[in-house]
Amino acid sequence: MAEAAPQISEELRERRERVFLVLAGLFLCAMTMLNIIGITRFIQLGPMALAVGVLPYPLTFLCTDLISELYGRSRANFMVTVGLILNFFIIGTMWLAQAMPSVGPESQPPWQLIQLAEDVALPNGTSVTDSVELFTLLYATTSGAVMASMMAYIAAQYCDVYMFHFWKRLTNGKHLWLRNNGSTIISQGVDSFMVITVTFGAQFLAGAMSAGAMLVLMGSNYLFKLCVALADTLPFYAGVHYLAKYLELSEEELRAHAD
Repeated sequence: MAEAAPQISEELRERRERVFLVLAGLFLCAMTMLNIIGITRFIQLGPMALAVGVLPYPLTFLCTDLISELYGRSRANFMVTVGLILNFFIIGTMWLAQAMPSVGPESQPPWQLIQLAEDVALPNGTSVTDSVELFTLLYATTSGAVMASMMAYIAAQYCDVYMFHFWKRLTNGKHLWLRNNGSTIISQGVDSFMVITVTFGAQFLAGAMSAGAMLVLMGSNYLFKLCVALADTLPFYAGVHYLAKYLELSEEELRAHAD
């Protein structure tokens, strides 16, 4: 006969839901920042050339691993699915805004039009002269990146949840560092190589970007994410240790989350 689930107080249930909400909020915030600021700027971080949107993204894998460990696979997959819906919402809103007519130049605030010194080729393949609307520039630099990140997001985040629980079952719930790093290293690699390929694949095929430049971006993105993945081992251990106590999770509950 199956053992009945332990009864918990309403106060403890609310505490657990609040912590889940905070972790899910951090995850969704980092994911949204990636899509909005995307490739609007590239930065030099030591030997690495990175799109600025990549900076908050590794936080999503730490949040996914914490929720996987503390709340189980179904909760982690639910959060990832909500993030996917938000991706569609973001790109749908941007498409609608781009499709709607803008006001005439005489009604636009002065900061809405950017004057150009020379012709500029935008990332979506169009070319502008004289001036460009601020939103048009933002849309051109983020719309393709959002589509790329959606494809990478689906593959990488579900891969992260699956691999986390694969390692957890394989080690019978032991070796936190293995499932934390093993799942993140693989899923970050999937994300890095897929998002660069989709974002800049058209430019590569058109001869506007060399294979070497794409490999540098892929390598830089993955190296950065790999370093962050290894660095978040201690925060992951600390998070599991203190949150498991704060949430009053028993060993039986934590082992059950491996299924």
